Amino acid sequence: MINEREEAYKIIVKVLKKNLFSDALLKNVYNKFHKNNISTNLFYTLVKGTIKMQKNLDYIACQFTEKEKFHKTDLKIKVLIYLGLYQMVYCDSIPDHAAINETVELAKKLFSDKVSKFVNAILRAYQRSPEIKYSEDDILRISQEYSFPEDLLKIWVEEWGIDNTEMLCMYFNDIPRLNIRVNQLATTKEKLKNYFVKRDIGVEETDASPMILITNQAQEALGNVAMIEGYYSIQDPAAALVVELMSPKKNEHILDLFAGPGGKVTFIAEKMNNTGEIIAVDKFPQKIKKLKKAIENLEIKNILTIVKDSFNYGPIIAGFDRVLLDVPCSGWGVFQKKSELRWQKNQKMDEIKKLQFNALMTGAKFVRPEGFLIYSTCTLNREENEKQIERFLKRKPNFKLINASNFIPKKYVNNGYLKTIPHIHHMDGAFAAKLKRVD
Repeated sequence: MINEREEAYKIIVKVLKKNLFSDALLKNVYNKFHKNNISTNLFYTLVKGTIKMQKNLDYIACQFTEKEKFHKTDLKIKVLIYLGLYQMVYCDSIPDHAAINETVELAKKLFSDKVSKFVNAILRAYQRSPEIKYSEDDILRISQEYSFPEDLLKIWVEEWGIDNTEMLCMYFNDIPRLNIRVNQLATTKEKLKNYFVKRDIGVEETDASPMILITNQAQEALGNVAMIEGYYSIQDPAAALVVELMSPKKNEHILDLFAGPGGKVTFIAEKMNNTGEIIAVDKFPQKIKKLKKAIENLEIKNILTIVKDSFNYGPIIAGFDRVLLDVPCSGWGVFQKKSELRWQKNQKMDEIKKLQFNALMTGAKFVRPEGFLIYSTCTLNREENEKQIERFLKRKPNFKLINASNFIPKKYVNNGYLKTIPHIHHMDGAFAAKLKRVD
């Protein structure tokens, strides 16, 4: 019999101990759940939620034991306490006694009676006194309460102020809705909406893209036969906006230099109605493998995939109508879905920014006269966004910024750039610049 809490515990430990991403680990276990007809809702919530709220849960646990002693406790034991506390603090549908009993039994199974008593003592102490006091210092309070690194919060507060930073953190801690992209090669939005209505799956539209539908019923939509058969895929409205800004036309010649795992490039292909040619380059074979699977599933015919380092792709011919650079970045805009990203300690910002600028300089070489270069990230960091474009335009006066409001709703545009703010626009944070070669 599968134990959702034990399976969740194993993944949380791997993510926090080895600095891994949870999505791949989740997919491996999903199959086991589905084969046994077990809902993945609790399992998914526990994994994503516990990782996301790690700092807050650690702070709570420290209120009921010696702080220094707890900091020295084995991470594997801490995760058990985090898991129990998460259910008690955030899962209204789980009674406290169930959360405590299940966690204590798991502690006995995985460790010992001594460990189970330690876990039990902290959980029951919280049950007796659930009111937690946080720091009076705003940054420290937000860090403790909403579970974010202080260094990151200091940057955000300087950029947007305390109130906006707190609202941003609140948004990132919400459970994400599921965003569905209609495959216009296979069906229409109206037909797909009617299909969902007949199956009691509620969907909403968004002005970000006419091909995006949004639902609160993630499990029903993800497991639906229509998705398996390629009538729709999953894509956040912010990512779809980048393609709307790009505005690809039929029969064009397009290059995507950082194509994996393929969400944007497959949407480009759909908008081009399988005409023209798209060359999709990525140096990671596993990403190209995922892209090829999506291409097959969506019945796309106009994408050529190439496994190669984008900086070594050639021959360099300035013959592409549009070049997309969806570059690696710090990922500040996707903290709602990628819960562990806020804790990643291996990001070297100087190297990331150098790669991004080199990508701009490389991509520019492939753009034909009067063609377009589209630079995009999923971060809110001005150093990776506006400042990179400003620097590029100084080096490349034969390119100019095209106002994004010519292609997408003005509410998603700031100073000519596509710019989405999660707690304001209710989608991932994204940035994109559309640059035209004018020589």
